[in-house]
Amino acid sequence: MPDFATSSDPAVQAQLDRLNALSPGADILGLDRIRRLLARLGDPHEALPPVLHVAGTNGKGSTCAFLRAAIEAAGLRAHVYSSPHLVRFNERIRLAGRLIDDAALAPLLEEVLDRGGDIGASFFEVTTAAAMLAFARTPADATILEVGLGGRLDATNVVPRPLVTGIAQLGIDHEAFLGNSPEGIAAEKAGIARRDVPLVTMRYSESVAARVAEVAAAAGAPVRAAGDAWDWAVDGDRLRYSDAAADVATPLPGLPGPHQPGNLALAIAMLRHQAQLDVPDEAFVAAARHARWPARMQRLAPGPLAALLPPGAELWLDGGHNAAAAAAVSAAARDLAKERPLHLILGMLANKDAAALIAPFASFATSLTAVPVPGHAHHAPAHLAGLSASLGIASAAAAPDIRAALAALPRAAAPSRPVVLILGSLYLAGMVLEANGELPD
Repeated sequence: MPDFATSSDPAVQAQLDRLNALSPGADILGLDRIRRLLARLGDPHEALPPVLHVAGTNGKGSTCAFLRAAIEAAGLRAHVYSSPHLVRFNERIRLAGRLIDDAALAPLLEEVLDRGGDIGASFFEVTTAAAMLAFARTPADATILEVGLGGRLDATNVVPRPLVTGIAQLGIDHEAFLGNSPEGIAAEKAGIARRDVPLVTMRYSESVAARVAEVAAAAGAPVRAAGDAWDWAVDGDRLRYSDAAADVATPLPGLPGPHQPGNLALAIAMLRHQAQLDVPDEAFVAAARHARWPARMQRLAPGPLAALLPPGAELWLDGGHNAAAAAAVSAAARDLAKERPLHLILGMLANKDAAALIAPFASFATSLTAVPVPGHAHHAPAHLAGLSASLGIASAAAAPDIRAALAALPRAAAPSRPVVLILGSLYLAGMVLEANGELPD
């Protein structure tokens, strides 16, 4: 789909305008275009620092955040490629620990478009080529690549021999591209497997695990699955990780939510099932404490939007938009709210399953206010409000925007300390962060 990326820097915006004009304006899976584009750039994907490649339906971004935090805590430098961006395009490309700056980004995009603008590459493919070109030119100790969509045919899946690959939580999303079979989706994600490269996975259902193992075996990749090669458990306020070589204990992650210990454990397992990067146990402790991943159960700071809240309220933000995310986020929200009122503000793209996202909240949410996602095809707020009411949320309404939704919340007394959670779309999350003055860095 169109990305609508904008920049306050005129030189960067000029290249984004070129990219939007040249891109087919749709997600197109396949590796032919990205390979031809990279060939014109001198095949930078073959000269990257050691690559850690992460796929998954949910949790892959958080896993990458834990990987980066651990690698940096070990005194090493990491490049990171992630998507989508929330506020600034620069968020997609982190060079040796710092977001790429506009002065470097504009000529980088110009070079890629000058050499390959006639190939018909998608927005994501051009972005991927630009990131790999920057990574190949900038010294670092590791490269963390987050898969964009799927795995087998994703543009990031051109690296010939990663250091280690990993698959986070699996679920149903992007059905138009990946289908709605859990086993079929698992096979697409497992397409990042490479011969003799460890494929580290979480614990899945028997049929999904079997499909992952089948794809990995065909690629010649050894599978290192949770519950077999490694395991983890929450023990009070500690995460206990274990494998055949050692046990590791860390604090529970600073990132909120009952799903985050599993993502941290996957990051630990990936780093412990490779032999090139020296990451000591102390670095995993630091990763648990210091990893940050914006718009994933993020508590917002005081700002223009937070100022619209009732007295004593907390404002939280999550970009989750599918059933698997709903299960994790609803559990986190229930734990946060406890006996306090929980008010949801929801905006969703039209191609997402709204009922699957709303249903897990229906038994305990106090209210839901639906809003549009400006600039994107989205579920009509009135439709979302009606659907929420039919699922059991008694107080459901529509509002024209986030500010109106916040202003319309019940003016509860301070002792009730209501929890307000904005969710349903990463595009919406980016708009919220910008409006509240919290730019990801």
